[in-house]
Amino acid sequence: MNEIQYQVDLMSAMNEKLKSDQKMMEMIIDTSTSAFLYIDMSTHEVRMLGRWEDYFDFQVRKYNDLQMITYSFGEDYREDFRNCATLERRGEERNVVTVQTADRRKWVECEVNVVYGPDKRPIDKVIRFKDVTLLRDQHEELKYMAFNDSMTGLYNRNYFIRCMSDYLSKAEKENREVAVMFVDIDDFKSINDGMGLAIGDEIVMSFGHYLSDFSTDNCIVSHFNGDKYCLGIYDPCGPHSVDRIYRTIRERTRQPFVTSDGREIFIRVTAGVAMYPDASSSVLELINYAEIVSNRAKEDGKDSIQYFDSEVLTEFLYNINIENKLRTAVHDMDFQMYYQPQFEASTGNLRGMEALIRWKDPDEGMISPSLFIPLAEKNGTIVHIGQWVIEDTISTYMKWKKTYDRAFILSINISAIQYKREDFVEGLIGVIEKYGMDPGELELEITETALIDNYRDICSKLSALRDYGIRISMDDFGTGYSSLSYLKSLPIDTLKIDKTFVDTVLMDDNTNIIMESIMSMVQRLGLETVAEGVETEEQLEYLKGIRCDNIQGYLLGRPQTVEDIEALLRK
Repeated sequence: MNEIQYQVDLMSAMNEKLKSDQKMMEMIIDTSTSAFLYIDMSTHEVRMLGRWEDYFDFQVRKYNDLQMITYSFGEDYREDFRNCATLERRGEERNVVTVQTADRRKWVECEVNVVYGPDKRPIDKVIRFKDVTLLRDQHEELKYMAFNDSMTGLYNRNYFIRCMSDYLSKAEKENREVAVMFVDIDDFKSINDGMGLAIGDEIVMSFGHYLSDFSTDNCIVSHFNGDKYCLGIYDPCGPHSVDRIYRTIRERTRQPFVTSDGREIFIRVTAGVAMYPDASSSVLELINYAEIVSNRAKEDGKDSIQYFDSEVLTEFLYNINIENKLRTAVHDMDFQMYYQPQFEASTGNLRGMEALIRWKDPDEGMISPSLFIPLAEKNGTIVHIGQWVIEDTISTYMKWKKTYDRAFILSINISAIQYKREDFVEGLIGVIEKYGMDPGELELEITETALIDNYRDICSKLSALRDYGIRISMDDFGTGYSSLSYLKSLPIDTLKIDKTFVDTVLMDDNTNIIMESIMSMVQRLGLETVAEGVETEEQLEYLKGIRCDNIQGYLLGRPQTVEDIEALLRK
C-alpha cells in the first residue's frame, strides 16, 4: 500500500511540475513579441504560439499550410525563407534569415531550429518570427551615415575609396581603364565670404544633388569636403567619357543655381583627371594626382579640365622638394638680399634701391623668387620671411646712410598675406623707430593682386602708413584689371610701369599710345613714375622723351649684392 501511495504521490508531483513548467513557458511566450510555429516532424502536427496575429492574418492548421507563410513575404525574399524553413533537407540544426513582408511594412527575422533523433531523422522543428523593423531601420541609418555624406547625400570619401578599390580590381581582370575626376568649385571662398556660409552650404548641396544624376553602376560620385567632389568612372567611354561628363557639368553651370531666398548664383568648376593604369594603380595616388592637376588648372585660369601626366608629377615632386627645403631655409633664414638701383631718367642720379630676396640652395642652386614666394605664401612661412626682409633691409640701409652719408629711397615688396595681419602697421612702424629711419625714405610696393581679397582693410592700412610718412608704390601697373580705378582711390605716391610695356613700346604703336597716355595722366595726378625693365639706350631715350621720372633695369644696374651696392655708393 505504501508503495502504491508513493507512486501516486510521485506522479502527482510530476504533474504539478509539468503544469508549473507549462505555465512558465506560456508566460514566457506571452511576454515575448515573437510568434512561434511548432511542427512535430513525425506526425506533421502544427501548433501556433505567441503573437501570431501580429505577423499573419491567417491560421496554420496543417503542415501543407506552411506554403501560405512563404507568400506573406516579398517576392525577392521567398526563396531565402524556403531555404531556411527546410533546413532539415540539408541536415542542418539552425538557420536565420531576415525577410521583408509583402506589404513592405515590416522586416521579420525568421529563425528555424530542428531537433534530430538518434537515427539522424528530424523529430521537432520550431520557427520563430521576430519583428526587427526598428533594428533594421537603425542599421540602415547607421549604414547610410557610414557610407554617405550628411550634407549632399553622396558617397563620402571613405566609401568612395572602397568602391574605387573594387573598380580597380575589376579593371585589372577585365583590362579596362578607370578615371578619377576631381571637381572643385572656382572661387568658392568668395561665395562664403560675400553671401554667408548658409548660402555656401546651399550651393554645395545643390551642386552635389546635380552630380548625383551621374551615378550609375559604372560611375560613383562622392563629396569629399567643402566645395570638392570626386567621380570614379569605370571604362570611361561613350556617354560616360570624362570629357563628355565635364562638358555636361560645364553646360549646367552656365545656368544659375537658385537658393532658398530666390537668389541666382552662378558658379564655375575646374576638374583634374587621373587615369588607371597610366597614372597609378593606387586609389589614393589617383585621387591625389587628380587633385594636383585640378589645382594646376586653377592656377592656369580655372573653369577648365586638365589631365595628369608624368610632367605634372615631376613638377609636383619638385615643388614638394622645394617646399621642404624652404621650411629649413626659413628656420635658418638662409636667404640673401640683393638690391637693384633706380635712377632719375633726366639726370642719371641715384633715386633709390629695390630690395629683392634671393635664395641659393646647396643642391638646387639659385631658386627663383617666382617659385619659392608663392610656396611660402601657400604654407604661411611668408610672414617670417617678410619680417626678416623688413628688419634686414632697414638695418642695412641705415648702415649705408651712416657710412656713406647718403639718403635715398628704399623700396620693399610686401606680400598680401603680410598686409592682412592685424599687427602689420604697428610692427613695421616699430622696426622703423627701432633703427631711427626717416619714414619718407621707405617705399612699400604693392601689387593689384594683393588688393583683390580684402581691398578696404588693406587700403585702410596703406592710408595709415602713408599718414606716418611712408611712401606707397603700385608695382606692375598695367598687368591687372582695375588699374585706373586704383589710381584715384588708393593712397599711392609712385607708379611702377610694368616691364611688358617697356619691352614693346618701340615696336608697337598701341603700346606707345598707352605709355604716353599713362605718363600724361600720372603727371596730372602728381604721382612719380618708375619704368621697370629698361635694357637699351633707345628705351631710355624714349622714356626721357615722354617725361618718365625714373628708370630701373639691366641697362644701368642689375640686382646686386650688398658688397656691390657698397662699391656703387663709394663712387
